[in-house]
Amino acid sequence: MARTAHALHILVKHKDQAEDIVKQLKKGAKFQTLARKYSNCPSGKKGGDLGEFKQGQMVPQFDRVVFKEETITPHLVKTKFGWHIVKVLWRS
Repeated sequence: MARTAHALHILVKHKDQAEDIVKQLKKGAKFQTLARKYSNCPSGKKGGDLGEFKQGQMVPQFDRVVFKEETITPHLVKTKFGWHIVKVLWRS
């Protein structure tokens, strides 16, 4: 079972905007470019890069996506902070 992961994310306030960003990604837009443009999280300045973190370090909804869903595929998840588009780079 994975204990650490490295992920990127884009944080926005509204579901409609998050869904639009996912559509842009599916059309070939670069994740890091969209993170710099739209993300409300300070990590947006780094292309949404959260770096490596341990399981249990993030809020439960976010953690569940990072440690159970497919890697590389963008996933949409709602937390108390807003809507996240999450891209898991790897897990170990």
